[in-house]
Amino acid sequence: MTKLQELFAQARRGQSGGGMGFLGKNKTEIKARSAALVVDFPRVTAGNAEAALKAGADGIMFNWDGKDKAVLETFKKEIESARASNEQLVSGLQLTGNLEQIDGETFTKIKEQGFQYVLLPFNAPARLLALETKDLEKVIIVPMRTDELYPLYIRNLTALDGIAAVLLDFALEQKIGSLTIEEVLDYRAVREAVRFPAFFRIPGELSENDAYTLIPLDAQAVVLTADTMMEKTSEQIKNVRSLLEKTHKEEKGQNSPSISIGGKK
Repeated sequence: MTKLQELFAQARRGQSGGGMGFLGKNKTEIKARSAALVVDFPRVTAGNAEAALKAGADGIMFNWDGKDKAVLETFKKEIESARASNEQLVSGLQLTGNLEQIDGETFTKIKEQGFQYVLLPFNAPARLLALETKDLEKVIIVPMRTDELYPLYIRNLTALDGIAAVLLDFALEQKIGSLTIEEVLDYRAVREAVRFPAFFRIPGELSENDAYTLIPLDAQAVVLTADTMMEKTSEQIKNVRSLLEKTHKEEKGQNSPSISIGGKK
């Protein structure tokens, strides 16, 4: 199982508490969620990643313009510090510029800093998909377009090798909870055409209506953007995690009545 697959699967599965063996270390119970929670930091501040994980994030994401490779060392320190709080940490790096200069050596350097996946924009050079770097997966950022033929067009993405997941950049942050069934079908047409596991961006102040709408949109992970970790940011992370736990329960029907068979429960 790849690291991204583990990120998605662990969120849906959760983790039971209790000890391991007679002298084993007690494990904290982790409730299952309807999607994994990733916190995206556009800029790096020492301690942010670790604080995000302690607040309830499943993974972290950073951004890099592809220019100063010395910046990657800063990311490495943050990832190593955060991994002390969560050994299973899965971290991603979004490439935002200088894409023509990215090569296999760059990918190797990114992997050496502790990243498990990179996010590539739709206009990134296609050759990057063919660059194989062990244990570094590629996530494509897919924009939403209103052309009715777009779902047929975007389906061709599944024919390309080297893609592990997509970030569906649908700009839904301010209106997720108010989407109608008809509007969800427009987005779902693209979602079904792409087929890969999908990240969705969410607003900081995620509401219960927003969380429930993520279910028909079929999100495997949600991305919360945070400039820095403040008390408000920590509360946002905790709120999102709580809502993802709640929607997972209802999605799985844990509160539905038992069904009797042959007159016996």
